[in-house]
Amino acid sequence: MDILTLNKISKIGLKEFDSNYNILEECENPDGIIVRSASMHEYNFSDKTLAVARAGAGVNNIPVADCAGKGVVVFNTPGANANAVKELVVCGLMVSSRKVMAAYDWCKGLKGEGENVGKLVEKGKSQFAGPEIMGKTLGLIGLGAIGRLVADAAISLGMKVVGFDAFLSDEAKALLNAKVEIVNSVEDIYENADYISLHIPATAETKGSINESTIGKMKDGVRILNFARGELVNSVDLLKALESGKVSCYVTDFPTDDVIGAENVVALPHLGASTPESEENCAYMAAVQMKEFLENGNIKNSVNFPNVSVDGDGARLSVIHKASLSTNDILGAFGGAEVKAFKTGAKGDFAYSLFVLDSVSDDVASAVASLEGVVRARKI
Repeated sequence: MDILTLNKISKIGLKEFDSNYNILEECENPDGIIVRSASMHEYNFSDKTLAVARAGAGVNNIPVADCAGKGVVVFNTPGANANAVKELVVCGLMVSSRKVMAAYDWCKGLKGEGENVGKLVEKGKSQFAGPEIMGKTLGLIGLGAIGRLVADAAISLGMKVVGFDAFLSDEAKALLNAKVEIVNSVEDIYENADYISLHIPATAETKGSINESTIGKMKDGVRILNFARGELVNSVDLLKALESGKVSCYVTDFPTDDVIGAENVVALPHLGASTPESEENCAYMAAVQMKEFLENGNIKNSVNFPNVSVDGDGARLSVIHKASLSTNDILGAFGGAEVKAFKTGAKGDFAYSLFVLDSVSDDVASAVASLEGVVRARKI
């Protein structure tokens, strides 16, 4: 099978592909694609392409919905870069309070003052004074893999942590530190947090969620950290709040032209996952998930299809179809073929069904592929 890499991908991950795979930097008809940040919105997908694996969590650079319609499974790697992002968020907490970046820039201006440096430092340092984070309240909007690790770090630093997540699963809740206070409304975060850290995706519902109205509900002097997505914050409203003092500091690694250089803004390049460890973790996870799908049809961590995994030996038939097509309709096309095991699941308008049989004939595969509502049927 041919695997196309659209960015430089860590060799740690690519080593997961054995001699049955060709790893290529150019390929017109790849079976799978591994990508980091390269935009795929203008990419011309081949009918042969079965999957795209994003070595990272965000998939804004991939046409996810279009891929679903073409029967292309899109994977991401949630949690693989969580520790790297967590460490940068903790750094952001510090620099938002102690004005470290401004103090650093000011100190560079003392170069050449010779023996006067010490006196100038003592005279000027008070302008960079800021509060300690110990005993303050950190509000986390989003309690996934990154939010959970940030909560642990903040608690160990003596902070009180409150969190809100509209889609918090029981499994994710069980992994949270018992000291995290889970609130029922994001307004509870706005009203009580001294620091607010965003850990949610940018969707139609969340874009611009930090705006004049929501900022108005926050405590005076709040500090906002955004290492999630730049679109979550309305920069015009934020700059007004910074100018008035309603917001004391904004730290982000999603810089835009309007916030760069603004007073009390610390804008960094997008460094959240830029560690060798994170890149290796993401590449490894992306490769393992893609290989498992290509070889066995099992899906884990897809953003456009449900998680479906079936154990057992035998031939396999992987079926991507419209959710309106029932499993019974598909089973009816099997004729007399004996199905040993199967599992199906739906996500939005599409569904995925995986069948294990003693054997899958070409006639059975063709009969399933011809059903109205089937996007792709593949013998494995």
